[in-house]
Amino acid sequence: MCNISKEQFKAKKRMGKAFQVIYEENGDELTPISIFYNIKGEKKFLLESNLFSRTNGKYSFIGAKPYAVIKGYSNYTEICKNERIEKIKDRFLEVARRFTEEGKIEKNKYSFSGGGVGYVGYDVIKQYEKISGNNKDDLNIPEAILMFYKIIICYDHVKNNVVYIYNVFEDDNKTYEEIKKEFFELSENLKNNKEMHELPESKTPANITSNFTKDEFCEMVKKAQEYIVKGDIFQMVPSQRFAMDITEKPFNVYRRLRSKNPSPYLFYIDFGDFQITGSSPESLVCVFDDTVITNPIAGTRPRGKDEEEDIRLKNELINDEKEIAEHSMLLDLARNDIGKISEFGTVNVDKFMEIELYSHVMHIVSKVSGTLKKEYDCFEALKSCLPAGTVSGAPKIRAMEIIDELENTKRGCYAGAVGYFSYDGNMDTCIAIRTLVIKGGKAYAQAGGGVVYDSIPENEFEESMNKSKILKEVI
Repeated sequence: MCNISKEQFKAKKRMGKAFQVIYEENGDELTPISIFYNIKGEKKFLLESNLFSRTNGKYSFIGAKPYAVIKGYSNYTEICKNERIEKIKDRFLEVARRFTEEGKIEKNKYSFSGGGVGYVGYDVIKQYEKISGNNKDDLNIPEAILMFYKIIICYDHVKNNVVYIYNVFEDDNKTYEEIKKEFFELSENLKNNKEMHELPESKTPANITSNFTKDEFCEMVKKAQEYIVKGDIFQMVPSQRFAMDITEKPFNVYRRLRSKNPSPYLFYIDFGDFQITGSSPESLVCVFDDTVITNPIAGTRPRGKDEEEDIRLKNELINDEKEIAEHSMLLDLARNDIGKISEFGTVNVDKFMEIELYSHVMHIVSKVSGTLKKEYDCFEALKSCLPAGTVSGAPKIRAMEIIDELENTKRGCYAGAVGYFSYDGNMDTCIAIRTLVIKGGKAYAQAGGGVVYDSIPENEFEESMNKSKILKEVI
């Protein structure tokens, strides 16, 4: 079933504005995993939704062959389009905004139907805030990358339908027949390829190293507490990064991760020379129509061995004064971040300190929403919230300065935003936690914990170990 006829297509072309051709068909024999395996092309992505964890969990999105890629660095942005590479001085988010406006479309029922997919790293905010920092970039990856797609495949988990979406730009020369033919070839390829892809068992990863020893990490916590005593900050989130050897296909790692640690945000993105994959429990900021949402998570315990121990640990967590104080500070910070971009009087705490269970840990979770001001868009919302207080601290800017002083490498993708920026103005991003960067035969995982005045350094070290445990188990 196609959304427009040939005559309607021609009429829309004459109007000179971007529009979409959408074809929907039954897909009950397909899955997002099988679609990913069988679509052709490089730089593929899969954004999956845990239907039972998220209000907007109805769809999963798959794509390949972006028509443009933009990469952000500290003092320039690189644009790769039409086999040409151009470096410009414009800041990354301004370039990303121009690309989404190029394909601006009317909103439809799909939360994402074409646009940019990738990450906006922790350090991008330094293009807007005066935050010093000279830590080395030993991973040698861009501060941000978005890959822009004209064709998106959407899998509807409720109807078990597959939706093919083609974004027709003003300068697009493809005819209606050519687009329909492309849909047909995609559909036939997905239906006719029934090859099974076995998933081998994970092994204990070799040569796990960290950029901090336990003593060094505990010393970092103590130095953070000195800044808290002096009144510079109330809370800070130091982290450590683990490196592991990896010899298998990165997508197998993702398949294990989605199975062992199903989370509200599941993603696999192949940038060509490296990949990121993750199962993040926490949104950074989302914009749907005129509503802006964030879900601060702070307060952690490991999962129990059985239901009885889970209940004991949940009660312990929700009655821990240190954890409650930490969450309250970060909830206030989230309300402030959302308040800066929302209409007066619309900010609301929709969920207050509820405990959510994940495969290896449990967290205290809240939800804050507001109505986005008419003069702002999703990129302004991202700027207001990046990075989340739950991965930096409070006050945010001073905490980031201290993080740069105490940590020994740039964070890169970690603690930034992963998700999509749609041509219709929607945005859905999670925080890049429980996330692996895979490059050059190595997998990198980073994790931290919130430090307050009465934190115990050894406990903060163990929290970072617990949070990274699942990532080590899926290699």
